[in-house]
Amino acid sequence: MNNIEIERKFSVIGEFFHLATKKISIRQGYLSSSPDKTVRIRVSDGKGFITIKGPSDINGFSRAEYEYVIPLKDAEEMLGLCSTVISKERYYVPHGRHEFQVDVFHGRNEGLVIAELELQSEDEPVERPDWLGEEVTGIKKYYNSWLASH
Repeated sequence: MNNIEIERKFSVIGEFFHLATKKISIRQGYLSSSPDKTVRIRVSDGKGFITIKGPSDINGFSRAEYEYVIPLKDAEEMLGLCSTVISKERYYVPHGRHEFQVDVFHGRNEGLVIAELELQSEDEPVERPDWLGEEVTGIKKYYNSWLASH
């Protein structure tokens, strides 16, 4: 299967803002959210997206992901169908051979900061910057779909 997302998540314990090369605002909600699948609607950078994700593997690193651009107007209307919408700022922070996506949450999740890293393989080595905290990959309470409903 070609549409596999391999991702690791970490808490953030230090200052990273000055290292960011780009920042975008994101609003997203979930039309469906279960352990087996999620259907997410996202508006970011003036575009709309729909994303379908399958269940995570045993270690929480990998899962099927299908993401498509949809008309912005449709995405805005679909966000209205979601019971809760997450708001966050995403910072792109290069480090070594990778680029971390650091999400700073707002609203009900104010104060939460999570770094995500997409990889080519589950055993790919990762250089950990000083501002990175503990790994939270596979921990349900750090999934965006969980955050949207809790």
